[in-house]
Amino acid sequence: MPLLAELTQLSALTFVLLIGAAFVAGWVDAVVGGGGLIQLPALLTAMPSDASSGAVLGTNKIASAAGTAVSSWTYVRRITPVAATAGPLVVCALGGSAAGAAMASLIPKPWLTPIVLVALLAVGAYTLLKPSMGLEHAPRHQGRSHLLRAGGIGAGVGVYDGILGPGTGSFFIILMVSLLGYGFLEASVHAKLANLTTNVGALLVFGLQGQVWWLLGGVLALANLSGGFLGARLALRLGSRFVRIVFLVVTGALAARLAVDTALMLL
Repeated sequence: MPLLAELTQLSALTFVLLIGAAFVAGWVDAVVGGGGLIQLPALLTAMPSDASSGAVLGTNKIASAAGTAVSSWTYVRRITPVAATAGPLVVCALGGSAAGAAMASLIPKPWLTPIVLVALLAVGAYTLLKPSMGLEHAPRHQGRSHLLRAGGIGAGVGVYDGILGPGTGSFFIILMVSLLGYGFLEASVHAKLANLTTNVGALLVFGLQGQVWWLLGGVLALANLSGGFLGARLALRLGSRFVRIVFLVVTGALAARLAVDTALMLL
């Protein structure tokens, strides 16, 4: 599809609302992940009904990758990632994301919604019932045990991000906090790097399939990275307690949306 033809299919109001959604999604993603809760539904509503799921997901990945890139850069300037965590996490996340994107057209989306809903409710309740969890950075594993856990987190969440995506950053963070003993802020740094990798991996697959709306995605990317820059700076200034609060709010909102989607499917 010619680049300009993409934008002519959207009204001016729809285009402006999409830019606003991308900015807010970038802010949320930078703090705790879950910006897909805002950006992906906006694209699903705005893009033509005959647009393929690959076109929607691929276009979303352009904006998400840009926002995650700038928030990652902002975090890394202040907090140095741990190589033993970032290495296996990122490598396995890339492979998992590419595999998930390749399988996206084969797995019925209705199957995913109830599973993700249960997972979100579980991690949200777990975080809420453990108020001190993640407020202090106290890694619990070393050596091979740590590498295997970090790689497993990257692969598992990477596959999910390639197939669907919303809440990916939140899943990375809660798994690193609960399984590795990381603080919310330190987990966020590594989650941004892993999430950037999964976005790029999935985008490569969708791009090779020729399903991405590149111009629309590029415009949304500018808005997303602006929100990502501001969100990352705020999280660094306010620390793990602030990130934990935002995590609970975003997890609750995402769970509520998925609960509505599940109820609608059952009616």
